[in-house]
Amino acid sequence: MGLLDKIVLCPDERLFTECAPIEKIDDEVRALAQEMLDVMYEADGCGLAGPQVGEMRQIVVIDVDYSGHSKRNPYVLINPKVIKADGDPRDFQEGCLSFPGISVNVTRPSHVIVQARNLDGDLMQYEAEGNLMAVCLQHEIDHLHGVTMVDHLTPSERTRALRDFEDALAAGARPGETEVED
Repeated sequence: MGLLDKIVLCPDERLFTECAPIEKIDDEVRALAQEMLDVMYEADGCGLAGPQVGEMRQIVVIDVDYSGHSKRNPYVLINPKVIKADGDPRDFQEGCLSFPGISVNVTRPSHVIVQARNLDGDLMQYEAEGNLMAVCLQHEIDHLHGVTMVDHLTPSERTRALRDFEDALAAGARPGETEVED
């Protein structure tokens, strides 16, 4: 099984299920975080949440700086919580490793403050505004609560996106591959 085969694809029910908090940060959680980072980098993604690899626990990995050639700058967030999401709404073309072959326009608050534990158990605060990090934090934390990017669309947009996704899968799309939706 390759790393990309570990990614859970829609319509797997785990993508629509609330995740449990992590009670103890131990070597098993650290190993899971490393595995998730390896999967994310293999797919050229910028974020990955626990349910996307079948782990129904509140863990997220993010690296918005890595582009295949640059230095890695990963973040691991344990039990992340959005403390504040405000600012002018901003549209962003989002892709998702669990929905290969498509990207969709999602409107989210432009500013976000998140609190989470790091792998040392320290409570950290992350703040981002008007950039990929702001989008990625919200997108990945949504996954922990059973919310996917298509849930932010109107019913007709969602139907179209899911049809495009099914077509992309049938054409052999793999995690990390996106097409910009017209």
